[in-house]
Amino acid sequence: MKINEISPLNNNFTEVLGGIALMPKTLYYRGKLPEKRLLTVGIVGARKATKYGLETAYRLSYDLAKRGVVVVSGLAFGIDAMSHRGALDAGGITLAVLASGVDEITPHSNSQLGAQILAHDGAILSEYPANTPPLRPYFLARNRLISGLSDAVIVVEANTKSGSLSTAAHAKNQGRAVFAVPNGVNSPMSEGCNLLIKRGAHLLTEANDLLEVLAPEKIAKIQVASKATTTEQKILKLIKSGVNDTEKIAENLKIPPADLAQTLTMMEFDDLIQALGDIWVVKK
Repeated sequence: MKINEISPLNNNFTEVLGGIALMPKTLYYRGKLPEKRLLTVGIVGARKATKYGLETAYRLSYDLAKRGVVVVSGLAFGIDAMSHRGALDAGGITLAVLASGVDEITPHSNSQLGAQILAHDGAILSEYPANTPPLRPYFLARNRLISGLSDAVIVVEANTKSGSLSTAAHAKNQGRAVFAVPNGVNSPMSEGCNLLIKRGAHLLTEANDLLEVLAPEKIAKIQVASKATTTEQKILKLIKSGVNDTEKIAENLKIPPADLAQTLTMMEFDDLIQALGDIWVVKK
């Protein structure tokens, strides 16, 4: 396991941290950082996210990564993990900032996701050296790095006590754009986002809302062909061939039904498939 150690100011991608308060003197990372500065967006939100929040985080990160945007998040449960997943499925680059040393991926249940980030030209980084445990104060400190590395921060879903609001506050103080995803006024998990919008954050419902502000030239780079990933294309082929219930699809792809369920949910969200009772059909 190779852990790299750099000064943020000595790297083309991380030198943007030179303009933030409490700039870390050293960054530790595993994997690969972008060789040059690319448009970078931090996507954060609730750990105990709703289906709406998870689907929105996935779609935003997927669409942004498809346009060459680097996605940064914290590898936590919920919105963070789904943001990394969307970027990976789009074939993009995603970076995870930990509140602990990078020698051990935390939380441990996201170790496989962390390994996939490293395997796809991404990086896991921290201001803390190896063997540093994920202590509570480190999480709030970590948030300034997520925003500091980003050109903008998107808060997908958050209550009013969410740490994601501290990331948004850091972003505003650092001169980064802040975007928030709206939701129903009766949803506790969206109170934080709705509050940010009231206080001047950009309202965001799709990737183009952000690109119109930061990179309008990227709006034209929309994939008009099939939206399906490689795995999704295999699923579509199976359904068309008559293998159309979750258990049989899982058996053919040799993956656990629980893991498959998330992909099927995303495909249904993208209008690629539809559930009819116990079976799936391809939407025309």
